[in-house]
Amino acid sequence: MNAVTAEEWISLGGASRTSQIESGLFYNPFVSHAFLSSLEESGSVTAETGWLPRHIVLRGPDGELKGAMPAYIKSHSMGEYVFDHAWADAFQRAGGRYYPKLQCSAPFTPATGPRLMVTPGPGAQAGRRALAAGGRSLCTQLGLSSVHATFVPENEIPDFEAEGYLHRTDQQFHFANKSYRDYNDFLDTLASRKRKQLKRERRSALEAGIEIEWLTGSDLTEALWDTFYGFYMDTSGRKWGRPYLTRQFFSLIGERMAEDVLMVLARREGRYIAGAINFIGGDCLYGRHWGCVEDHPFLHFEVCYHQAIDFAIAKGLARVEAGAQGEHKLARGYLPVTTHSAHYIDHPGLRNAVADYLKRERREVEHIGQVLTDHGPFRKGGTGDDVEQD
Repeated sequence: MNAVTAEEWISLGGASRTSQIESGLFYNPFVSHAFLSSLEESGSVTAETGWLPRHIVLRGPDGELKGAMPAYIKSHSMGEYVFDHAWADAFQRAGGRYYPKLQCSAPFTPATGPRLMVTPGPGAQAGRRALAAGGRSLCTQLGLSSVHATFVPENEIPDFEAEGYLHRTDQQFHFANKSYRDYNDFLDTLASRKRKQLKRERRSALEAGIEIEWLTGSDLTEALWDTFYGFYMDTSGRKWGRPYLTRQFFSLIGERMAEDVLMVLARREGRYIAGAINFIGGDCLYGRHWGCVEDHPFLHFEVCYHQAIDFAIAKGLARVEAGAQGEHKLARGYLPVTTHSAHYIDHPGLRNAVADYLKRERREVEHIGQVLTDHGPFRKGGTGDDVEQD
């Protein structure tokens, strides 16, 4: 982020709480200067970790920043959540070299947010297409195999496609806040059996005398970050083998964007035993990292999903995005939502094969999303609890 000041970055639509870009997306913390610079300065995102920052910047004749796209030269496909390992394997078996590639995203963050960030106004579309073309040009200039813009807002896809990128879809599970008064108001929209199940689940999660705390802003002390990092290291180390984020990263976001962070902690007998951190956007709560040092039935669901719904309702946020994958979220009120990505493949043979695959994949994603929605926990057709479906 050295080539762009924080003030310049904030001038781009969507890069501060008070701005709203042309696309209608509110503040997204994961493309903020505070978040991206914290990743780089903490050593979480570096050439050594396989994420070499190479942000694409668009400036006017007077040097004024007109647009930017966060981008990284990657030597692997880890930490992206849109999986292209099969493409890499196939290309390399055929004698090609898939890595390095260019990744346009917020590192380690499966959350949709602006990728073609431009100043609002009449030239916005031209600016977005210039950034997309810049990714393609950088790919050619550096001899990279491909460009991958992941978790792209749907309205940016035409700009990428106009510059030769392929469209890919996937699926996440999000909670939509229908102006609920409280959690019980939300429960009233569920089928009777599902409502009873969630009530039992929440009671069971706290049966061992566990208490829940919400902490944000100045409440996020270094001692609490030490505690949470212990949870993160324990769970992430078992899940991935090598946690992505350094301890310094959490200190930096605590200094730079504490008001955008919600830490949900579980305490038992005076000791914190589990926790999750969430990031607060303009209209959305984004669930990110979880960890624990004690296992209790349903505690993960309580801390990560139910408490997030409670917070979103209390603060009037429109939705909760609880991360990648996870059909288990469906029963807890999180419905399938289509996510989007854009991919430029330089080699014609690989490009044609991927394009054919993506056509079939998009149909499958749409079909699965409809099936899962039909099997959601909500009352069917608004007719009452007598209409239920397993």
